[in-house]
Amino acid sequence: MENSDMKINEDEEFWELRLYVAGQTPKSIEAFSNLKKIAETHLKGQYRIEVIDLMENPELAKGDQILALPTLVRKLPEPVKKIIGTLANEEKVLVGLDIRPAS
Repeated sequence: MENSDMKINEDEEFWELRLYVAGQTPKSIEAFSNLKKIAETHLKGQYRIEVIDLMENPELAKGDQILALPTLVRKLPEPVKKIIGTLANEEKVLVGLDIRPAS
């Protein structure tokens, strides 16, 4: 594979999203489903979602100062942003992540 095959369009931002959950609860599953739908619709091909289960790795909550679950953390592009909850309100998520400006 040549380098040109792996080149990412430098004009487009890459979104690194981290979803903190506590096990496979209904709220955790809903938050992931909502996040996946929003990312596919608005960030197609320009994102990565990392799900961190604090039931398995509770020490990982410290790094991003997680106080409630589920919590979505936007690591990239900077600055870091956080949204708590199931992400059911798409408009609030888009504004909260700076995908869409507040109207």
